[in-house]
Parts: sequence; structure tokens; C-alpha cells
Amino acid sequence: MATIKAIKEQLAEVYSLSDPLFKEFLADGRAGVQAAVKKRRKELELLAAEDDRLEALQWYEKKLYEKGFQLIAGVDEVGRGPLAGPVVAAAVILPVGCKITGLNDSKKIPKKKHEAVYDAVMAEAVAVGISVQSPEVIDRVNIYEATKIAMLDAISQLSPQPDHLLIDAMKLETAIPQTSLIKGDSLSMSIAAASIVAKVTRDRLMADYDKRYPGYDFAQNAGYGTAKHLQGLKELGITPIHRRSFEPVKSMLEGQS
Repeated sequence: MATIKAIKEQLAEVYSLSDPLFKEFLADGRAGVQAAVKKRRKELELLAAEDDRLEALQWYEKKLYEKGFQLIAGVDEVGRGPLAGPVVAAAVILPVGCKITGLNDSKKIPKKKHEAVYDAVMAEAVAVGISVQSPEVIDRVNIYEATKIAMLDAISQLSPQPDHLLIDAMKLETAIPQTSLIKGDSLSMSIAAASIVAKVTRDRLMADYDKRYPGYDFAQNAGYGTAKHLQGLKELGITPIHRRSFEPVKSMLEGQS
């Protein structure tokens, strides 16, 4: 009779819920074997559910592939709302049929998994473009226009250039055919990929700024107006990375004049 350790090793090589080994091991009355079978079934059920989710996340890409498009770029941004730091946009072209486990709207990915999913996207992508637009640009043209500048700049960096764009909730002035999707980072794998690339890039920048400008908790709040950030503003004043056109920074500057 096989040891429980040997059975566990066999189960680790099983990738189908219909594998006859499950039926064989279910006949084994040992509690350890039953626990191992149950555990592996659960693992495979989760893998199947994730595969189904990723399949659904490619719906828009598949429709475009059917129309003859091959180089589809997802485009997204991070950082429209913070009081400090840049807005960051990313454009990502994934290979046809690419599935990256765990990829989703960056807001739905546990923070501890951000770096791993980012690394997977960067390893799989056909091309990636990243654009960082400073607080000075945001103050000069407004956040909406700065976001468009960032997106177009990220797209321009792609090589090869895309033949269609899937964009999260924006319409861009470009000759490249485009589709705008509301909440696109939860509907399109390409946009989700751009979302996590932009998110990790910006979070890294804000962690660096936290070292340069301690006291605002930038590494944790990414420039958003949390209590610690607002307390830092009150006690330490405005830094070079604060957006002068955003409240309460704007009113603080007016109070100084």
C-alpha cells in the first residue's frame, strides 16, 4: 500500500477533477488520504474558477482578434485624486491568449501580491509603455488633460505600436482605433495589466518620495489626503511634489500670500 506521502506526491501531478486517481484514492479509508484528496480537489476547483475568470476577462480582446486586430494595448492611469505626486499612465500589449494568474483591476489585487503580478505582466508583455506626469504639469493643464498626456505618451513608447487601444474610461486624440470601457480595468485583461503596471510604478515613486519628504506618510497613502498626510501638511508645510491646484494645498498657498 502506498504511503500517504507518496499519494500526496501523485495528487500534486493531477490537473483534472475527472482524473481516475481521485476515485481510486477515495476508496482508501485512511483519514490522511481523504484529507489529501479533499485538499487537491479544492485546489483544482480554485484553479478552474480562476481560469474561467481570466477567460471572461479576455472577452473584449477576443472580439477584436476576430476582427483582425493583433496588437491590442490596454491603457490605464493611477493617481488622478491624490494631493501629491505625479499621475502615472501605462500602456500594455499582451500576447494573444495570454492569461496571467491573479491579474485583475489593481484595486482588487491584495497589496502583498502587487509586485508578483507586476513582474508576471512585465515578463509576458509584448510591449510596455509608462509615462509619469509631474505635479507641475497637472497644475498647468489640469488633472484630466495631464492624464490624457500621460496616456498618449505611454502609447507612443510601445514598440511595436498597437493597432487598437482598450482605454479605461477615456477617449484620446489619436489615429489608432480605440474602445473606451467604463471600469475597464475589471473588464479587460489588457487594461488590468496596464492598471497594475501604473499602480506599482507610482507606489514605488511615492515610497521614494516618503524618504525624501518624511512626515507625510507618502509610502502608505500614495499622496492621498489621509489624516497623517493632512497633519504633515499642517505641521511641515507644502513640499515640491504637492499639487498647487488641489485643495487644501491651494487654500494654504492663498493664505500665505
